[in-house]
Amino acid sequence: MALKMKKCEHLEAVSQIKQPDTHECEFCVKTGDTWVHLRTCQTCGITLCCDSSPNRHANKHAHLKGHPVIISAKPNEKWMWCYEHKLIARY
Repeated sequence: MALKMKKCEHLEAVSQIKQPDTHECEFCVKTGDTWVHLRTCQTCGITLCCDSSPNRHANKHAHLKGHPVIISAKPNEKWMWCYEHKLIARY
């Protein structure tokens, strides 16, 4: 039996990776909070904190704005995540 891979139109639609312009979470900086890792939105390019961070700003942004795909902003990590379909892809 062959495994069938799920497709995600959001991940497939990313044609050019938006790299982080900054290495800090814009919202955590404003509130004086800290973060664990950073994620960069592939729709608008904002860099925000990950789901392991207390505020989960990237996740909140994705759902509030309808921007489903992020990349890791950590150097040398080459993956994208779709919040809507809960799928990952390497680039």
